[in-house]
Amino acid sequence: MIRLINVEKCYANGAKAINGISMEIDDGEFVFLVGPSGSGKSTIIKMLTGEIGPTAGRIMINGYNMTNISSRQIPFMRRTIGVIFQDFRLLEKKNVYENMVFAMRAVGAPPAEIKRRIPYVLELVGLENKTRRLPGELSGGEQQRVAIARALVNNPETIIADEPTGNLDPERSFEIMSLLERINDLGTTMLVVTHEKDLVNRFSKRVIALEKGQIVSDGKGSYYDYSRGTAQHEET
Repeated sequence: MIRLINVEKCYANGAKAINGISMEIDDGEFVFLVGPSGSGKSTIIKMLTGEIGPTAGRIMINGYNMTNISSRQIPFMRRTIGVIFQDFRLLEKKNVYENMVFAMRAVGAPPAEIKRRIPYVLELVGLENKTRRLPGELSGGEQQRVAIARALVNNPETIIADEPTGNLDPERSFEIMSLLERINDLGTTMLVVTHEKDLVNRFSKRVIALEKGQIVSDGKGSYYDYSRGTAQHEET
């Protein structure tokens, strides 16, 4: 579960990125987080992953209180979260299988677990035949699938995807979002940050919209249109 209670975040230069927001994401939910540049999306992601802390309020994620979490607890908290980045962040000199091994060894997974888990996850994302390929030998969509597999390989409770389709064409973007939906169907909580209106409208999920550090809309199956100040539903 993800819970934010009256959360504020002010940076050292005085800029207020988050202005007293509260929201709750239940275990197993699929939620889109949308908003224009500077609305606070990246700040929320950084607070959820423990990169930065809130100035005020409380943040709970998967049983950990991020407001006063100790440095010793952060590695354990991060094992419950898988993060997917827009720019993939794969190890270019390691093949697909080795990228997975690196992610599992980083959290101390035993060799037997590594050997069992990686083939399952690569098959889930459709890369069981690309295990020996280097990232540079893969298409953009395939590289993003590797990034998803890496986020999933340690069996996290929650996956946070930060613009996971930002570098992909519409067809590949739909495939990646469908894959995230399938992973969510297996029980993993999914929080997807995106600016792609068409994608959001194709998937009937909860949408939380931010603007100027505040939640301006929270509903199902619509993208908040900032130019109109309304939630826009897909035409049928």
